Amino acid sequence: MKIALDPTPFHHSHGLLEFPRVAADLGYKYLQLTPHADMIPFYNHPKADDELVTKMNKACKDAGVEIASVLPVLRWSGPDEDAREAAVRYWKRAIQVTVDLGVGTMNTEFSGRPEKAEESERAFYRSMEELLPIIEREGLDVLIDPHPDDFVEDGLAAIRVIRGVNSPNIGMVYVASHSFHMGNKALEIMRTAGDKLRLVHVSDSMDHHASHGLRYITNPPGNAVRVHQHLKIGDGDVNWDEFFGGLKEIGFLDKDNTVMVSSVFAEDEKAEDVSRYQLETMQNYIATTK
Repeated sequence: MKIALDPTPFHHSHGLLEFPRVAADLGYKYLQLTPHADMIPFYNHPKADDELVTKMNKACKDAGVEIASVLPVLRWSGPDEDAREAAVRYWKRAIQVTVDLGVGTMNTEFSGRPEKAEESERAFYRSMEELLPIIEREGLDVLIDPHPDDFVEDGLAAIRVIRGVNSPNIGMVYVASHSFHMGNKALEIMRTAGDKLRLVHVSDSMDHHASHGLRYITNPPGNAVRVHQHLKIGDGDVNWDEFFGGLKEIGFLDKDNTVMVSSVFAEDEKAEDVSRYQLETMQNYIATTK
């Protein structure tokens, strides 16, 4: 298993090509590339040309850091057909960038709409018809997170959608801070996903269902909003013994093709200390989980 840093907290303080050195200085051997204006921005065409990809490869080599995964977020399940078609084109370039970076894993979101769940699911499978042959030809793992405010948010429902693609190259991401939107059934989801679960994001969050649904209050009541956080381990309600125990049970911690990502976004002002804390805490859980 690879333990990687999500450099999102450093996006505003460091340039893209500095991320490998930042990760190395914080003790990480691996990096996850998340949406960035200079590489693969949210929802738009990738902006990296071959020269920038070459520079990123050199920056990683110089820092002694590898990229464990590339995370694009594109509207490939968008119910708007023009947006979906554009996302497929963007995905093709994102795949090429990933291959040229020498990376074998991509993780992403479904990126549909919950109020148009049926239309979004149709769009997802339509996009897969075009992209899956490319993904399989390149030998990539493409792993999907049922993100809050997507057309599928429940973890078990997400596994069914992924299973429907019928490809060993398509799997699941479990984001710990999304646990309470996924149904708060970590063990059941992990056991059901099995080998399809090949990447996890490690960050904490409060249970928004707690206190009779009054943990968070929006006005007016009934707003169609999803609330979660990306806190450091121990600052929320995620059951970390269950989380790491489940990963141990399904063999996730002992595999060569799995990735564990620290993805804390809530404390940019303490990002270095938090990143070190995350690495040490994850390593301790891994070492002591039976």
